[in-house]
Amino acid sequence: MASTNPPGISKPVLTLDDARRVATAAESEALDNDWKVAIAVVDDGGHLLYLQRSHDTQFGSVETAIAKAHAAAAFQRPTKVSEDAVLSGRLIHLSLPGVIPAEGGVPLVRDGIVIGGLGISGVRSFQDGQIAQAGADAISQA
Repeated sequence: MASTNPPGISKPVLTLDDARRVATAAESEALDNDWKVAIAVVDDGGHLLYLQRSHDTQFGSVETAIAKAHAAAAFQRPTKVSEDAVLSGRLIHLSLPGVIPAEGGVPLVRDGIVIGGLGISGVRSFQDGQIAQAGADAISQA
């Protein structure tokens, strides 16, 4: 079957090695702060590519991390944007499908294109965000 892309057009993708590198950077930030979290990486379609959870992290953080990663990829912006909007009274964000109004989800970007999402859950929202940013930085430094 022939490609539906115009000739010479391609896009970057998130590989399993990329996902592992992102998760390792995020885990390192969490461990440096003695934070126990779940880490989820999804591809640009929101499909789970990688998941890990500290053995003593509450299991509710698993689905939350996946949802944050999915939302970051789907809306192509950090979940903190929705958190800030809700906190400022823009409650419409609560009705958007798949939105998680809590910091900790960030899009993964290569060459200006969203190639996936990273979600962190297990500690306070701003701490989840700090860990997520450390993970996302691993893509830009690759």
